[in-house]
Amino acid sequence: MTSRMVRPARVALASAFAALAFAALAGCSFEPEEKIWEISGPVFGTSYHINVVLTEDEERLETLANGIDEVLEGVDASMSTWREDSELSRFNQRTDQSEWVPISAELFEVLQKANEISRLTDGAFDVTIGPVVNLWGFGPQARPEKTPSEDSLAKILAATGFEKLELQADPTALRATPPQYVDLSAIAKGYGVDAVARFLDREGVEAYLVEIGGEVRVNGRKPGGSTWRLAIEQPVSEGREVNRVVALESRAMATSGDYRNYYESEGRRYSHTIDPETGEPIAHRLASVTVIADDCMSADALATGFNVMGYERANTLAVRENIPAYFIVRTEEGFETHQTPAFSSYVTQ
Repeated sequence: MTSRMVRPARVALASAFAALAFAALAGCSFEPEEKIWEISGPVFGTSYHINVVLTEDEERLETLANGIDEVLEGVDASMSTWREDSELSRFNQRTDQSEWVPISAELFEVLQKANEISRLTDGAFDVTIGPVVNLWGFGPQARPEKTPSEDSLAKILAATGFEKLELQADPTALRATPPQYVDLSAIAKGYGVDAVARFLDREGVEAYLVEIGGEVRVNGRKPGGSTWRLAIEQPVSEGREVNRVVALESRAMATSGDYRNYYESEGRRYSHTIDPETGEPIAHRLASVTVIADDCMSADALATGFNVMGYERANTLAVRENIPAYFIVRTEEGFETHQTPAFSSYVTQ
């Protein structure tokens, strides 16, 4: 995080995934004592952009920037699978996980939410699918020279399953039988957004936008009273196009899609999103799904689960649970969009 920057924010934010967070600041009429300041830097293999509404106070901004670094470093040190010394990696490296392993309250919170979303989506969201993700070449290991054989895939898939993880609340602990490789990449980034938001709340920052790799959480309003406007990206691999713009206040938003992280082999396109039921990359027509929730951790995990499920199943679940969700589906003519009734109130254009 050595390249962190603190500066007045007067440009749109470009996300790394399917949600673009637009500050839409140009032309706004600010009160003289308030500005939007951007704190940004690298994290989790992507970048963060945090907008805070404050009067100009260099010392306070530096305090916030340092605190944000500490918060994100703590999340990375706990939940990264790319760091061999992280709390999660140390658990994954255990050959025997049948005894209770003490874990931090933060890791427990994320695993508890993951279990909740896994049950809600009938296993479409599954943090134990990591070995299968790695087998297809989307994890820390190098990409395989050829796609997995049916036998190797079946063997690894049979050993996974979110229900094989057990959590203990007091004291917080985790165990698994057989040993599991837990991958929180589809929820930890959202948790990182929430962790920064909590830090800003504790510091008395009443209005902010926190974005990490496209996952966003906002609170309050911009100077002048307007809401934060966020853009949902058109799911195309080349360039950046806006599909829809929404307005949020004290909410979080995350998008999952198959159009950025993929590779092609022998004429076939392989998405990084793996279906825990089949162990294979998803291959349906749903190009991206955006979810709005109270917290970014939930939005992040739900978007991934819905992306695995495909439009029809995910839409049925989202409507039943009154979840704001927006789907972009591929057709022979291009893209068609669908939104749940709970999503419609957020759309501005």
